[in-house]
Amino acid sequence: MTAQTAKLRVLPPDLKPEYLPKHVAVICDGNGRWAKRRGLPRIMGHKQGVEALKAALRTCNDWGISALTAYAFSTENWKRPQEEVDFLMSLFQVVLRQELREMIKENVRIKFAGDLEALPSSLQKQIYAAMEETKDNPGIQFTVATNYGGRQEILSACRAIASQVEQGLLKADEIDEDVFERHLYTVGVSDPDLLIRTSGEMRISNFLLWQIAYTEIYVTDTLWPDFDRDEFHRALSSYQQRDRRFGKI
Repeated sequence: MTAQTAKLRVLPPDLKPEYLPKHVAVICDGNGRWAKRRGLPRIMGHKQGVEALKAALRTCNDWGISALTAYAFSTENWKRPQEEVDFLMSLFQVVLRQELREMIKENVRIKFAGDLEALPSSLQKQIYAAMEETKDNPGIQFTVATNYGGRQEILSACRAIASQVEQGLLKADEIDEDVFERHLYTVGVSDPDLLIRTSGEMRISNFLLWQIAYTEIYVTDTLWPDFDRDEFHRALSSYQQRDRRFGKI
């Protein structure tokens, strides 16, 4: 380990390791506005957004946060101009191809959550290969929400459970939270402790509607491409000031 790497892995002294969130979710908002403010094409904002996401993953890894989930492409994002959608699909493939070796080296477990069957077949192939290749890695769980929508996820789970009931494989009174969660896109991933939303928008945007029932929420005006280690530090400092009672006194 180099001296620089060792320095990066030191947790800021004001943060208490025992009170760090185990799982952080991020709504990566503001790429287009970041580019527009600089007179750049929107695609440049998405490229810079990828760099910010890589930095966030590195920060989580360095500071002992065991899971990161990023809202990369929503079910509503298909409504964007076709040129931008095509670019994003291509960008996913390029990033996977370029970064997979490094993530394997860092023991990252990669999971994609969403309706993956609607994605281009070449991207699907890369996604399933990446998940298979990293499934046994012991490091940070990195979940990329792609063609993801919280309402769609809940409906999909309901249909799957209803089908099991119709087939006599499951009784209605056997349906509980554990059964329901086994049919979510995020099966096997813990609920987030902290949800970070960039760009100052005060809404959830159909993200992890089931999973964030007791998640702490942090909103910053910072646009996602500018969300760096210092911004992450501020989010964690805010989180550590919360009193998480989960309905208790």
